[in-house]
Amino acid sequence: MFAAAHEWRPSPADSASRSLPASPLPPRNLPPPSTEGKVRQLYERLLAASPDEAARLDGYAFLAHALEQAQTEACDLPEMPQDLSAWMHHSAQLASAKYRSYLAERKAGQPRRYFKNRAHALYFLRAVAPTKLVDGAWLHGVLAHWRNPRFADLIATYVEELGEGRPDKNHVLLYRRLMTTHGLSPADALPDDFYTQGVLQLALGLNVEDFLPEVIGFNLGYEQLPLHLLITAYELNELGIDPYYFTLHVTVDNADSGHARRAVQAVLDNLPRLGSPDDFWRRVQSGFRLSNAGTGTTEVIAGFDIEREVTRLFARKSATGLGAHSDYCRVAGRSVNDWLGQPEGMPAFLAALEQAGWIKRGAPASESRFWKLLQGEKAEMFGVFSPYELQLVHDWIRGDAGSADGQAHDDEPALLAGQRRASFRARARLAQRQAGLTGLDQLHLLDVSQDELLDADLQALQAELAAADGLAGRKQLLVQAMSPALHWTPAGLHATRQFLRLGS
Repeated sequence: MFAAAHEWRPSPADSASRSLPASPLPPRNLPPPSTEGKVRQLYERLLAASPDEAARLDGYAFLAHALEQAQTEACDLPEMPQDLSAWMHHSAQLASAKYRSYLAERKAGQPRRYFKNRAHALYFLRAVAPTKLVDGAWLHGVLAHWRNPRFADLIATYVEELGEGRPDKNHVLLYRRLMTTHGLSPADALPDDFYTQGVLQLALGLNVEDFLPEVIGFNLGYEQLPLHLLITAYELNELGIDPYYFTLHVTVDNADSGHARRAVQAVLDNLPRLGSPDDFWRRVQSGFRLSNAGTGTTEVIAGFDIEREVTRLFARKSATGLGAHSDYCRVAGRSVNDWLGQPEGMPAFLAALEQAGWIKRGAPASESRFWKLLQGEKAEMFGVFSPYELQLVHDWIRGDAGSADGQAHDDEPALLAGQRRASFRARARLAQRQAGLTGLDQLHLLDVSQDELLDADLQALQAELAAADGLAGRKQLLVQAMSPALHWTPAGLHATRQFLRLGS
């Protein structure tokens, strides 16, 4: 299985003799990038365990188009790469100053800046999942060139994105667990543009031999500390949602010893000494611009409309609910089956439910007869809606003012009106004390060895490693198992630990 992965990739020896293209854009005789509705399909092809040559070339074409589009975007990098360190520290200080202003605003009584309620926050976690689930993918291609000391900071960054093989630190695994906790499925179909950033990251990782300067520039942009990361972590915690995935990025991306500094050092280490540093730097700038392509964090957050999302939810559910209701159940003179037979009529159906008293907008959800069909003792529609969907309906019923307290749909007992919800960290500390666990106990629970798990891929990898010939052969197998599709699995976590252990 692992020996066959990525067979299209040239060997390190072949790659070393290749010269980088003179232009930041590849030749234009490639097929056009994926059209509308196809970006998710390309994302899934690139995220396969062994992407084929056709997928790689389609990713190449997608990158070419994105780079061309990004040329008109602003770039605040300094004119000279030697000034990057000062630029990095200034950017970090600016983000910190803006965050201090945000905290002062909140202390003075201002509402949350990003998330209106808990459903809004969960919508955000779901919408950015295609990007978060390939965290670090743009650097995977450099692993095959582990002998090159100029790639040391890039490789170290990728390995740390993988948590150095620890399940409690692997970024993708952490995000998957966060989604599972809140009933968010990575298989959910999302608007095409939400997959753009993930496609770019995967395509860069699969085409590093042709896009090395762009990979380094993308890494430089993506590893700086943004203001939105700080605010997101703060407000998720306030809403009772574990912010650890986001706070982990705040710490590892620091400008002193973290990924931000390493990203700067990677630029300086890889500037040509014998070729043209100006052309290389220009291409680094192109890659830097690419790190902001697609729908960004603040755009995703601003795009949340709870009325629209609830309408979409009921339209989607209508297909499975059609025919499941008796004709005795009627709303506004029409059977429920009749309503469900017209998905485009869901706004009118919801209005009819409200007018008939089934839904009481602006009141606690428990006062709505419709909510009692979804939750509670002998709820007739129990299990029809996922936890995220229940939260969406719950907060929609309560309204923006009522749901601003962050109450979870399954909170028991319900929060009193105006009572502040305990943050995630406060509730976690309380649970830890009640269980009598110390910090060391928690660490022990998280650090369970993955090597003893029953997993077919792990067993296959261990067998192939035992039969591999020499350091280079073992490293090749490990690099393949550390791909974006696999690194968060037991096999990938094992491979990451072995990669570090073998050294160079």
